[in-house]
Amino acid sequence: MSDQTVFSGAHAAVGGGAPATPEQGISTRGRDIALRPPRSLLVAAGAWVLAGAVTLLWPNIQQFARTSDLAVAQWIIASLFVVAYGVYPRLGKVGRWFGVNAPRLAGLAAVLSVWQIASAKIGLWPQPYIPPPQGVLDAYITDYKRLLDSIGSSLLLLVTGVVIGGLAGFVTGLATGWTSRVGYWTNPVLRLIGPIPATALIPIALFLFPTSFSASVFLVALATWFPVAVLTWSGVSSIDSSYYDVARTLGARERFLLLKIAIPGSLPHVFVGLFMALGSAISVLVVAEMVGVKSGLGYYLDWSQGWAAYGHMFGGLLVMAVLFSSLTTLLFRTRDRLLVGQKGDVQW
Repeated sequence: MSDQTVFSGAHAAVGGGAPATPEQGISTRGRDIALRPPRSLLVAAGAWVLAGAVTLLWPNIQQFARTSDLAVAQWIIASLFVVAYGVYPRLGKVGRWFGVNAPRLAGLAAVLSVWQIASAKIGLWPQPYIPPPQGVLDAYITDYKRLLDSIGSSLLLLVTGVVIGGLAGFVTGLATGWTSRVGYWTNPVLRLIGPIPATALIPIALFLFPTSFSASVFLVALATWFPVAVLTWSGVSSIDSSYYDVARTLGARERFLLLKIAIPGSLPHVFVGLFMALGSAISVLVVAEMVGVKSGLGYYLDWSQGWAAYGHMFGGLLVMAVLFSSLTTLLFRTRDRLLVGQKGDVQW
């Protein structure tokens, strides 16, 4: 019996089994590295601890409500990063989200500290026009009911107008690109009315419609209709005619060509139009609420400015930023689900 045979038998007898391959070793090390919590979590925790210390320990130039509450909130955020660091392997996707966004959130803590120092600590920014972060927090705590009502009103108006305008624009663009008979009439309408800013029609809309809400829905729908119609028209017109020729050769009818070739082929352009339309619709929404509608986030901003409640005004602006950014993100997520083959082609 050779020495190698004796060694192999002894190794198996003590439960050693087959020796690990280099690939298994690399895989194990890769797993260990993936489960190791990133140090950026601790950096973010330190940034939020420092931000809370600046808020609470540095004296204010005047009395500001919710200063201690803001400091406690900042330290709670810091503790979340510490907990995430300690149980990182168990958090899965949540842990990875913390790891990826930890530098950004640390930067947010730094921005809040600069804002805090410039407004509440050294008076670099005039008061009450640029309130400190605790002024915004106080607005959220004391006026959350009015703010929630404003969010609901804006969402109702925006969704109603975008749905109506999006459907009208899709049908208009599809018909314009599909048949020249319809395009003969819709083409000049698109070229003449489309470029007019919807906000320029506010006086006419308020005169023609019975309520300010219906007038605002019309303006939002108009702002949505034009880009969706033009991009849908462009999408239908850009489809290679050979697809239609092959389908007709195989006996396809016009309905099949429309539903299976024209509409699917134009969807990438449609979503680009919706992205452009959403930005225009949001702008029109805010202006319409400031001018005519007595509810919504635009009205909330105008009301806050009128009463010199600048903490409420900045709070409303932050809510608008988060809300409308989330709607745009939702639109792109929907696009990626429907257009799997083009996922990631358009970044947001």
